[in-house]
Amino acid sequence: MTAFRILLADDHPIIRFGLSCLLGSRPGWEVCGEAGDGRDAVEKCRQLKPDLLILDICLPILNGVDTARQILKRNPSQPILILTAVDSEQVVRDCLEAGVRGWVFKSDGTEDLMTAVEAMQRNKSIFSSRVSDLIMDGYQRHRVDPDAAKMPKLSPREREVVQLVSEGKASKEVAAILNVTLATAETHRSNIMQKLKIHSIAELVLYAVRNDIVQVQRSSVRVFPNPGGERGRARPASDYAALHEAVNARDVGRRSFN
Repeated sequence: MTAFRILLADDHPIIRFGLSCLLGSRPGWEVCGEAGDGRDAVEKCRQLKPDLLILDICLPILNGVDTARQILKRNPSQPILILTAVDSEQVVRDCLEAGVRGWVFKSDGTEDLMTAVEAMQRNKSIFSSRVSDLIMDGYQRHRVDPDAAKMPKLSPREREVVQLVSEGKASKEVAAILNVTLATAETHRSNIMQKLKIHSIAELVLYAVRNDIVQVQRSSVRVFPNPGGERGRARPASDYAALHEAVNARDVGRRSFN
C-alpha cells in the first residue's frame, strides 16, 4: 500500500522532530520532507508533491498565509493543514480564502492533530472549534468598523517585501531573496510606504505586526539608525518586549495587507 506522504513546515527544529516522530509512528504515514521557512516550503511542496502539507503560520522569509497562497495558486488541490499558535481572525479568513482545508492549534491535544490528519487523508475538511469563534468575533468587529475594508491592499510581492524588511533584511538581501534587482526592491519598498501613507521603517514594522504579516512572539525586530549602513533598517533583537510595547502603545490604525 502506498504511504500517505506528509511535508512539515515549521521554523522550530524540535517541533519538526516531535511531529515527525508522532506522525511517523502511525502505520501508513510517512514524513517525506521538512521545511524551516515559507519559501523552502513552497519549493519542497513543488518538488515532493506531498499528500499533505502541515504548515505553521509563523514562518520566516515568507509567512504561512502567503506560503499557502503561493502553493494553492500553483496547485489548488494541494491539501494543507495549518498547525499554529496564531489565533488571529484575519489570518484564519485569509487561509480559508486561499483554499486551506484544515486548522489545528498547537495548544490542542495530539489526538486532535492525529484526527485532523486522518480526516484530510480521507479528503475531508476539519477545523478546530476555536476557528468558528474567531470568525464570529471578527464579523462583529467588521460591522463596527466598516471602513476597514476600504484600506489599501498590498500585492503578494509587496507583502513579501514587508515581511522581509520587518525581519531586518536590507534592500540588497531583499533583492537577493526575491531574485530581483536592488532598484526593484527599493522601488517596492517606496511604493508600499507611499500606498500606506507611512514615513518610516518603524511604522512599516508596526503595520506588519498589526496585520499579522509578522508575529511579535517570533519575528521580533527593533528599528534604529545603523551607523555606516542602511539607515532605518529593522534589526533582529533578542528582547521582544520593546516592539510588543510599541505596538500596543502607538495609536496606529489597522490597515489590510491582503
